[in-house]
Amino acid sequence: MSVKKYFWSLNPKALKSVGAVLRDPRHPKFVERAFTLLSRCDDPKEVFLAMGQRQFAAAWPGIRRYWAKTNQAADFRAWWESVYEQLIRRGETKKAPQGEPSRVFLKIGGVIKHKRSQKRISQFDFARLAKMSQPDISAIEAGKKNVTLETLVRLCKILDIKNLPFS
Repeated sequence: MSVKKYFWSLNPKALKSVGAVLRDPRHPKFVERAFTLLSRCDDPKEVFLAMGQRQFAAAWPGIRRYWAKTNQAADFRAWWESVYEQLIRRGETKKAPQGEPSRVFLKIGGVIKHKRSQKRISQFDFARLAKMSQPDISAIEAGKKNVTLETLVRLCKILDIKNLPFS
């Protein structure tokens, strides 16, 4: 695979090292380079030529955290999250053990879902109003996504929620 088409902003020296960086998850630039590749490429076959499926699945939680901090290409992040989930479901790799969602997150998500449903707003339309992706709204409502206070306030304003259960 020629990574040149996805790393157009790199100088020639950095471009030469991209392949080696993507094969070494311990490399300090690995997450940054993986993020760049995933945010510009929507073909799993090409990505898995640069880094294997197992390596992608093992590294995805760290890449996802980095990606969320950049606040860029959220639709691509959601799409790669679905690729990751498909790999897990097919059993081609083991998912990192995860705990149960926090009771507070479950309560807040439940209130948001109830109020959204009460107002007859679809997840898609709510996501558009909140400037988020539909999969993110789904994860929030399921109590599986930690949101910033700013995002929580924005969601509550849209739904006219005055009080949230915190205990």
